[in-house]
Amino acid sequence: MFIGTIEALWRFPIKSFRGEKLDQVEFDNQAVLGDRAYALIDKETGKVVSAKSVKLFPDLLNCGAVYLQTPQLGQEIPPVQITLADGTIVVSDSDEVDQILSDYFGRDVTLARAAPDDYTIDQYHPDVENLDPAGHRDTSVEQKLGSALFKEMGVESPLTPGSFMDVFPISVISTSTLEYLHQLRPETKFDVRRFRMNIVVRTEHPGFVENSWVGNRLTIGENVRLMVTMPDPRCVMTTLAQNEIPKDTNVLRTLIEHNRLDIMGTGKFPCAGVYAVIEAKGLVRVNDKVEHLN
Repeated sequence: MFIGTIEALWRFPIKSFRGEKLDQVEFDNQAVLGDRAYALIDKETGKVVSAKSVKLFPDLLNCGAVYLQTPQLGQEIPPVQITLADGTIVVSDSDEVDQILSDYFGRDVTLARAAPDDYTIDQYHPDVENLDPAGHRDTSVEQKLGSALFKEMGVESPLTPGSFMDVFPISVISTSTLEYLHQLRPETKFDVRRFRMNIVVRTEHPGFVENSWVGNRLTIGENVRLMVTMPDPRCVMTTLAQNEIPKDTNVLRTLIEHNRLDIMGTGKFPCAGVYAVIEAKGLVRVNDKVEHLN
């Protein structure tokens, strides 16, 4: 069944930095090739640096990274060029990269290619009612992610050890969801960059159409097949300022009011978009057809 077409494709070379909007991306067996391949690690705490850690690292989303060469299947991930918010430029394989990043962020950090086994971040929960089922408000808590999260839960991980992904390797959102959110609260800027998705699908049906994809397979273009695993629970990152996009906690409030869903039996979270895993790899291009496998 026809669902829509690929509207946009995004790859994020460094976790929590600005991403690259691309005309095509390669899906390997695990993820978009080169997506979240790098991240900063706080050397004092051993934790992975995330924009969810608002108080320690408030400016991550205003920093960007682009690959110097296109990542290729079966080859080492190439270096990236990093542009910090103050205009400083450094290449990831420079001997000075860690010092430049540490000086900029005011923390002793290192640019890494693999998450630690005990992958943990500091996650800030803003003062928004019904955001977190555990009741955290205006506070930071330690949060396991990646394969460490699934190990803690006692279930098989969809992510390989060392992956910097949060929960699942692929994220998908529809234009219908973005348009519906704008209709619900026109004064809030529901820019797609707030949500940091790999795939944006141009869809015609109104509302949160992705909710109905959970548990189903999608085919994209000629070869790629995804299994949609669960809704994508949203966090403080969707509310943060980046470039011309203003800070706005009403992003979360709108989702809490209109699309709060159960996540793996842990409680209800505000959601936008869905997570997926890759069942068949290949190349995906903008304007490729997206279909639902019955």
